[in-house]
Amino acid sequence: MKDIQNQDDLYFLVNEFYKKLLADDKISYIFTAIVKIKIEEHLPILVIFWSQAILGTGGYTNNLTQIHLDVNAKEYLSPELFTIWLTHFYIAIDENFFGEKAEQIKIQALSIANIMQIKINQQTQK
Repeated sequence: MKDIQNQDDLYFLVNEFYKKLLADDKISYIFTAIVKIKIEEHLPILVIFWSQAILGTGGYTNNLTQIHLDVNAKEYLSPELFTIWLTHFYIAIDENFFGEKAEQIKIQALSIANIMQIKINQQTQK
């Protein structure tokens, strides 16, 4: 297996990841019923985000925290949902990539999940 090297690799990764998420009834409803993402529009945005985070390309301008807080206002994003999200993400990585960038993206995903849960808890306590 190769490491994550470019945006094509990231597109492949997020596409594989979303196949797993959307096939899992425990979390898919967030994307199909609550947020109602259009996958063909959503994946390129995720590629830009991960490309900036992992490859240093820049270009992501959305407020990641606010997006998740807005979703949480509609449907509670529980710690269990974050665990499911991380598990599918890690599996998608481990099935397809190996190396420094693959490990880096897993660490970044865990960090994002932790930060989002802290922000959600802060929002809930207000």
